[in-house]
Amino acid sequence: MNYLENYYSNYDEEGRLLSRHGQVEYLTTMKYIHEIMGTAEKKKILEVGAGTGRYSIALAKEGHVVDALELTTHNLEIMNSKISGIKNIRTHQGTALDLSGFADETFDMTLVLGPMYHIYTKEDKEKVLEEAIRVTKKGGHIFVAYCMNEATMIQFAFKAGKIWECINNHMLTEDFKCLSEEKDLFEMVRLEEINELNSKFDNVERVKLIAADSATNYMRECIDEMDDATFEVWMKYHFTICERQDLIGATNHSLDILRKK
Repeated sequence: MNYLENYYSNYDEEGRLLSRHGQVEYLTTMKYIHEIMGTAEKKKILEVGAGTGRYSIALAKEGHVVDALELTTHNLEIMNSKISGIKNIRTHQGTALDLSGFADETFDMTLVLGPMYHIYTKEDKEKVLEEAIRVTKKGGHIFVAYCMNEATMIQFAFKAGKIWECINNHMLTEDFKCLSEEKDLFEMVRLEEINELNSKFDNVERVKLIAADSATNYMRECIDEMDDATFEVWMKYHFTICERQDLIGATNHSLDILRKK
């Protein structure tokens, strides 16, 4: 069974990103993309695991030259339906594990904003990051997003009442690290795993590690009900704390920003 294709064929990814709580992750990621790329010139960007095109299309509309790679047919079809008339974006179907269709040092920026959610072995994670680094120019940047372990423990295992299911199905280590495989759809990590992965590559350095949504998903109903003025204050608060390293481990989604040496 293709678990990933089945999941995204039945999940409203567009709706999540357009919800008020989903906007926090999007606005945060775009804030740092813009901060890193600056405004001086248009960039050549690759998005690996582009989903339905939320980031790729927005960046193409800003004038950047974008290649968007997506694995699932369902998401690719949605993305293709939205790019009519946008000449500076190309879509491709493929996997983050193999970017052989792109030459070395082609892109100013490579976005890996979804694939690590669904990569389960150390070897495959290394391959995804290795490929993203390879196709990025020296001095360019790689953005890598992860799903974090503790948010899942708190929200899914305990709050949603799944803790005994997780224990009985041997889905947790003794120290409550989530153990995932393909049928579970999502891979959860801790900070030390991200750091260990990065340590395999001496040709990149971390610029920043960001909590992409910090506490937002813990209180999504509250966020979704905020009026515009209150949500603006929430975003101001979020941007104040999202780089605090003492809080990174508790976010749902982290964003690791790397620079290729």
